[in-house]
Amino acid sequence: MEHPPGSSLEPHKPIQNPTLQVDFTWLKWKAYISDASNPSIPLYIVDFKAYKKRCIIVKSADESTTIGTGTLHFFSINPNYEIHGRKGTIKALKRWKTSYTHHSHAFASSPDGPPATMTWTSNSDFKTWDFVCLDEHQMPVAKYSANLWGLNKIGKIEFLGPNATSEAVRDEIVVTGLTLTYCMILRTTSLLSFFGAVIARPGPIKNSQSSESQQAVVEAHASGSPSEAAGTSRQVVS
Repeated sequence: MEHPPGSSLEPHKPIQNPTLQVDFTWLKWKAYISDASNPSIPLYIVDFKAYKKRCIIVKSADESTTIGTGTLHFFSINPNYEIHGRKGTIKALKRWKTSYTHHSHAFASSPDGPPATMTWTSNSDFKTWDFVCLDEHQMPVAKYSANLWGLNKIGKIEFLGPNATSEAVRDEIVVTGLTLTYCMILRTTSLLSFFGAVIARPGPIKNSQSSESQQAVVEAHASGSPSEAAGTSRQVVS
């Protein structure tokens, strides 16, 4: 007996979540991120040439536009990032495990509303190190799987939930996911990062404005301008 197409007896094909493939080229010291279903056409190019300065740069496929950057630090275990000109911090919630948070404008309930508070966790096995991004309801929205033994195919990014096809979400996850991944790699290989974790003050981000102001104080002190640093500090205290 034949059944018409679309009947309940017809086997259902599993829904494929949008997935990006991350390929690294040693010759150019760059990573090409493309749709896993069409890997020949890159969507992003990640420049690791500045990695010696603890910085990665994510650009558009034609390299004419900088999507965002991720900046690591010698001591601090809290990396900074910038996406389309908007700065933020990926802040550690725990000292000795992968538990981080960042404020997301891509997942905000409204364009003019406050950013959503996202959480990053991880788990690993012998082959992969998975970094999972959770929304404010602790539901997974993305997963970056780093291939620990890959020389060229170094990872993939899977998007989950109702915002899986959003370009803003994709940009944010690519930048923050890669930044956090290389932050954790640095933490597992650097003695300075170990001491940075010892003196760190893990915990949630109070708000985006205070976080950016505190970063401005650090930069002002680093520039060696006492008057600018004092002025910025007064603004943070107030």
